[in-house]
Order: sequence, then C-alpha cells, then structure tokens
Amino acid sequence: MGKQILSVDDIRRALTRIAHEILERHSGADGLVLAGIRTRGLPLACRIAGMIGEFEGTSVPVASLDVRPYRDDLPMRLRSKVTPDGDFPSEVNNRKVVLVDDVLFTGRTARAALDALTDLGRAQRVQLAVLVDRGHRELPIRADYVGKNVPTAHGERVQVRLTEVDGKDEVALTWDSGKSRNPIGPASHTTV
Repeated sequence: MGKQILSVDDIRRALTRIAHEILERHSGADGLVLAGIRTRGLPLACRIAGMIGEFEGTSVPVASLDVRPYRDDLPMRLRSKVTPDGDFPSEVNNRKVVLVDDVLFTGRTARAALDALTDLGRAQRVQLAVLVDRGHRELPIRADYVGKNVPTAHGERVQVRLTEVDGKDEVALTWDSGKSRNPIGPASHTTV
C-alpha cells in the first residue's frame, strides 16, 4: 500500500474537526447541504453529516454529486448534462453547500463539481472540504476545510481507502512506478 499517512483514528479525528469547523463557520446546521463528490467524497460527506447530526441533534442532507460529465479530460461527445441522484435536494437555491472530496490535487475535480452544482441551481454559498490536500494546483482552487495537508512530489500518489468502498480506512502515500523518484526532475547536464 505504501507509507501510511493517516490511520483509522487519524481519519476520524480529521473528520470530527472538519464537522466542528463547518458548524462554527455556519453558526449551526440550518440550510446546510453536504454534497459528496463520487466516489470517496460521498462516504466522507455521510460521516461528516452524521457527526454534525450528533453534535446538533438534527439531520443534514447529504447528496451524491457525479462530476464525470463535467470533467475537462473527457471528449465533449462523452459529456452529458448532470442528472442529480435521487437524494440530491430538489432545490439548492439559497442553500449552503459544502462539497466534500477525498483528495484535492490539481483542482480540476472541484471545478467540475462547481459546474455541476451550478446546473442544479444557485447556492447561497459553496465551500470545499477535503480529507487530504496534496498541493500542485493547476486552477485557483482552495479548500475551506482540510483534514491534513500532505506536500507531495508529482510522482507520488495519495491513496485514500474507506471502509464503505475499500473495506478499510487508511490514507497512504505511494509512488507512481512510471515516474522518476528525482523530486527536481530528470538529471540535466550542462556543457560549458
């Protein structure tokens, strides 16, 4: 699996902190919707919503957001309009939406999620919560809530495993075998 950077307990503590931060910034759970970006953002959103429910004694709607039709790495002919899952609130207008994902890397998934959400309505406020922020942004995207910042090299990967999807909770740093391990790039030679 690679070098473990978050254990089961670390993940629980990070999500608990994120849940508290969301409540503090929103002064409670009124009008709040958590939108989990599929695949691993959805179980994280469910866990955070469960914690908020325990803290506040109320339920927070959780929606599943499929951003595949909005990804900019797919040919246009393969893209289609978003069709919200059955659990997505019919009205996002004037709601406070927190997008939830496992890893923030280039920012392209978050941008696709914003595009998908815009097609569903005009939220009062949209924020982003991620379990891991690994840096290397290609777009001006920043998470409002971060479980752990993990500086990485381009050839490294952050692999999130969750019980609901993978059978266990763990976050590990792995190396992409097709990439050089030299963090400053390929060796260069200068002739004078």
